[in-house]
Amino acid sequence: MEDKYFKALLEKKSAVAVIGLGYVGLPIALAFAKKIKVLGFDINAQRIALMQQGIDPSNELEGAAFQQSDITFTHELADLSSATFFVVAVPTPIDDSNLPDLKPLLSATETVAKVLKKGDFVVFESTVYPGCTEEDCIPILERISGLTFNKDFFVGYSPERINPGDKVHTLQNVVKVVSGSTEEALETIASVYELVVDAGVHRAPTIKVAEAAKIIENTQRDVNIALINELSIIFNKLKINTYDVLEAAGTKWNFLKFSPGLVGGHCIGVDPYYLTHRAQQAGYHSKVITSGRYVNDSMGFYIAKQTVKKVIAQGKVIQDSRALILGATFKEDVSDIRNSKVIDIVNELKSFQMAVDLVDPHASSEEMMHEYGIGLTENLGSSYDAIIVAVNHKEYLGMDETYFKALLKEGKGVFIDVKGIYKGKISDLEYWSL
Repeated sequence: MEDKYFKALLEKKSAVAVIGLGYVGLPIALAFAKKIKVLGFDINAQRIALMQQGIDPSNELEGAAFQQSDITFTHELADLSSATFFVVAVPTPIDDSNLPDLKPLLSATETVAKVLKKGDFVVFESTVYPGCTEEDCIPILERISGLTFNKDFFVGYSPERINPGDKVHTLQNVVKVVSGSTEEALETIASVYELVVDAGVHRAPTIKVAEAAKIIENTQRDVNIALINELSIIFNKLKINTYDVLEAAGTKWNFLKFSPGLVGGHCIGVDPYYLTHRAQQAGYHSKVITSGRYVNDSMGFYIAKQTVKKVIAQGKVIQDSRALILGATFKEDVSDIRNSKVIDIVNELKSFQMAVDLVDPHASSEEMMHEYGIGLTENLGSSYDAIIVAVNHKEYLGMDETYFKALLKEGKGVFIDVKGIYKGKISDLEYWSL
């Protein structure tokens, strides 16, 4: 194999096709489109229509990102025939039993297989367990295309490292891990990514190593946050402020600076389950990772119960009380509501018959209703018994105690500051944070 494949891309005689144009796929597609010819494919025709107008449905990219880009957006399979290098960047969620849901990935693999030709490359970016690319995806490519793996077509895995809402750690300036099914394939794949990743690429020795590297990045964060969440529960019982403790401990050079909080989204709250599932298949029941997941998954319920306790302690009847929750997305300053743990707070409060209003300047009320069966409140009241700041959106950072008191019944009530951003700024209200 020569670099003729890479040369053809550079000369725009062939194209890169990006399958799945969400928060991962679209930035990659547009980055490539500044250098080579790109076909952006998504099965959602409404999303494609928005992107054709220069609008990012995920609200991550500005209109300028679409300019001077050699890209064609499509939901038609036939349009992919000119592609020779396929990048699969579809979601890999979990189901209701916390087991890997590979349906979007396998469906996207079938799509690619239908247009796969001799000499083509397929690179997977979706987060999976070690072995998934070779055991689950490649057989589909061979079966549907009728081609032979590593003779007629080549495969790679290059995990995404895009952080939603992060304008600093972007695709261009974070090292990209790449892997290939042969040494020659690895070099071609690395060359393609080096076009857009200024920080360079790391060549992993095997596809499985690259898959494992991705999945432990988020598992490591998950376990570390779980430790801090558990410590916050302990410190609450000991009547110590967690953030005071973290500030003191953080003066040591090798103390890892993690904060307590809700762990949702489609990465940290999901990826560890892919690893524990694969470990179980291999005959090992994960203990540390599973325990960490349990702690983090229960934090929404814990926050709600603390809220209820404090409202009752003020002599109020919980069934007649109202709570206002600020923030519904899975993290600050993004519009993504997938796997948001704020909904656990809402549901737990409602289980105590407490009325709940939910607001968020970034989230869509329609999407919230579709995903969770609860819409956003448009008009705030002024008779809440508790306020919970669940997500640190920039819009909330400038609010003061006077503003919150105006929303509370008779200017009194419980103020729950999940991430501790109002520490030292609340004096008249009953204040609590993780």
